[in-house]
Amino acid sequence: MRAGRSLRVLIAGGGIAGPALAFWLARGGHQATVIERFPALRATGAQVDLRGQGIDMAQRMGILESIRDHLVDEPGVAFVDAHGKTRATIMANTSGQGRQSLTSEYEIMRGDLVRILNDATKQSVECRYGLSVDRFDQDADTVLAHLSDGSEQEYDLLVGADGQGSRIRQALLPAGSPEPYWRTGMHMAYWFIPRVAGDGNIRDTYMATRGRQIMRRSHNTTETQVYFVLRETSAQASAIHRQPVDEQKAFWAERFQDAGWQTQRFIRGMQDASFFYSQEVVQVRSNLWSKGRVVLVGDAAHCASPYSGMGVTGSLVGAYTLAGELSQSPDDHRAAFARYEATLRPFVNEIQSTVKPRLLRVGLPNTRAAITAFQTATAAATRLHIPELVARFATEDRGGSWQPATYPELAR
Repeated sequence: MRAGRSLRVLIAGGGIAGPALAFWLARGGHQATVIERFPALRATGAQVDLRGQGIDMAQRMGILESIRDHLVDEPGVAFVDAHGKTRATIMANTSGQGRQSLTSEYEIMRGDLVRILNDATKQSVECRYGLSVDRFDQDADTVLAHLSDGSEQEYDLLVGADGQGSRIRQALLPAGSPEPYWRTGMHMAYWFIPRVAGDGNIRDTYMATRGRQIMRRSHNTTETQVYFVLRETSAQASAIHRQPVDEQKAFWAERFQDAGWQTQRFIRGMQDASFFYSQEVVQVRSNLWSKGRVVLVGDAAHCASPYSGMGVTGSLVGAYTLAGELSQSPDDHRAAFARYEATLRPFVNEIQSTVKPRLLRVGLPNTRAAITAFQTATAAATRLHIPELVARFATEDRGGSWQPATYPELAR
């Protein structure tokens, strides 16, 4: 821990990046407060994974064993036809060498990861629920946060860890600025339904015409996750995610009602699902990560999208880097923010570059002929063990050769 000034830091967002940042700030001797707009710990969400540098981050935090204890058993990904027949299967790379495949060796439910992070910080970090930042004022010395309960609190720094749709980021951008989203032309919804005997641990992926895809994966003995993915660029598709949930469900039911396979079972389950989420698949590409005493971290700064496979990893790496730079110069946040950005941008550029819409469109064909061609080619590749060999002998994972710095101030 660095001898010197202890910073008072307010972190808006209690998901992944916020608690991870609070963990490292506390390790560096600073006072972190996390606020979350939901009334309790938001330990929900679909399946996420750790890859490359994220595994290293979990190891440094001392939570990798806890993560291992909560892993989802997903040994691979199967591509199935309308009759449920497996046409090809790509297994996870569990060799400990190379890169992860379509499914990671470290698959975990987002809610379990949130709980693990909460357990790691609850002794050293104040967490307050049902609160958000309505607005903030800052000067040369402090940030004054106006909170949703009507109170005002002064801090040295304010951090926006409030996700892809960050309100803190919106407040930092000049009035009239366009949204910093790079759109992939894809949309996704996911929910949980009761598991049945035919639902295995292998993730099933089914392709339907008109750019539609369905994934089914089971994370425990009673629940199955359903994912609908749609390639569409209409204004209606982009707007639906901001509409009431009933309208969102009606949209997805209408778009997929003739898709085949187990679609009708999935749509029926969607109507009563206790957990449902709909989103546009975008990347956050912003030139502004900080302004004055306010800074962004995780998806608020650089969401790479679910198709990067690096969302959680990016959040953990970004939180560690920001905390490390602040602990190196707690009396000069501007220099710390500049180093944070200069250090992390190459990694963010790398993980965002893994998402290539042209390749994604191959997995979301428009025609039956294109679907058949994809399945035939994938089946041939798996018979020759090509995906397995490529993963095992790859020299880099999706984050490339970039490696996190070592900050003595954050060492035990």
